[in-house]
Amino acid sequence: MALLTTMIKSLMAVVLALAASTLSGEAATFTMKRGLNLDQWVTWPGEDQWDAKAILPYPEWRKFLNEDDLKALKDAGFDFLRMPVDPSPFLSDKTTDLRDQLYASVLDSARMINRAGLKVIVDMHLIPAGGGRKIGMGEVMDDPATFDRYVEVVRGMARTLAAEDPEKVAFEPMNEPIVDCDSDGTSLWPDRQRKLFAAARASATKLTLILTGACYSAASSLEKIDPKTIPDDNVIWTFHSYDPFLLTHQGATWAGDFIPYVTGLPYPLTAVPKAQLDVTLDTIRARIKAEAPWTRQNGLLAYLDEQVASMDSADKLLGLMDAPFKAVEAWAKANGIKPEDITLGEFGMIRQEYGNAYVVPAEYRAAYVRDMIARAEAHGFSWSVWSYGGAFGIVDAFNGDKAEPDVLDAIRSLP
Repeated sequence: MALLTTMIKSLMAVVLALAASTLSGEAATFTMKRGLNLDQWVTWPGEDQWDAKAILPYPEWRKFLNEDDLKALKDAGFDFLRMPVDPSPFLSDKTTDLRDQLYASVLDSARMINRAGLKVIVDMHLIPAGGGRKIGMGEVMDDPATFDRYVEVVRGMARTLAAEDPEKVAFEPMNEPIVDCDSDGTSLWPDRQRKLFAAARASATKLTLILTGACYSAASSLEKIDPKTIPDDNVIWTFHSYDPFLLTHQGATWAGDFIPYVTGLPYPLTAVPKAQLDVTLDTIRARIKAEAPWTRQNGLLAYLDEQVASMDSADKLLGLMDAPFKAVEAWAKANGIKPEDITLGEFGMIRQEYGNAYVVPAEYRAAYVRDMIARAEAHGFSWSVWSYGGAFGIVDAFNGDKAEPDVLDAIRSLP
């Protein structure tokens, strides 16, 4: 009996050791390298008018892109697309009778991407409420009952995707959670992500799940996640980086009270003679003095000087842009996560804020995207640039216009 007990204990030890090595060492089923985010169009009417005619097919890119457009992306060198799905219609009481059709339409959209020869990440992409939408990121994060409803939507989406080829379809339960951004150091996201993970995994046992850190999926937030609390080897971890924000979001009216005054800066700052850069900075300062609230002017002017000083040489810019990659790499190594199980889920440089006359020169955008891709690939991370169209569009601009080809040409030229 003693010998049998010893043998059983030894066998259990071996099994546990194998399980531990499996959880930390194996790569995800879904593999990817070079991707593009499909944009989020928001042209449908207000929520009170949401019916099948208004919001189907879903997601909304189906109204603007066809299979030839998707095949052109594969020809450009992409191997996967990250497909944002706005969960708001799945949470609205106006679409109760459409719920099955919405799930089916997302599934059909994922299959459409697969038919074009591209893999797909189905990305549950909450955005702020507004524009006729009553439920967004704030409502989901601030109201426990709404969060619980969101968990059930994630469960339903995972169930919808569960039978798809796990080498071609992956699932991201939430994009850029806006939580734990406060100075008090709250840590609400780890528990919420575990709930989302559990709901998704219970319904889709084979799909790779894309998980993230809190507060806009920043690298610094991913560092706060303990992946051992989610013992699953079929996970890819994601972070987003738009550093330096001063350059990548020029003129964006939704990006705080400073960035809207900033336009005309080159990438890198050293791309133009110093005298030319000084003229641009003086123009920005004059705009702040003329348009910003008096109580904010001194702070905004000081912040501008501080930001410019942080990137006014090649070495400073290099350090600024490298920091998120180094942080994620160190976190991954500390937790036994392989580079191929890390993805830079979003990056990019704004082309034009809607309604703003200023257009960032295409050569600056292409240079930035090239530099970010080089960083990601040097670390062994996959990547997906933001985005197909809209303010950051690399294919489409606004109102049916096409973006300049420079960024796509840079991607086409990759070895």
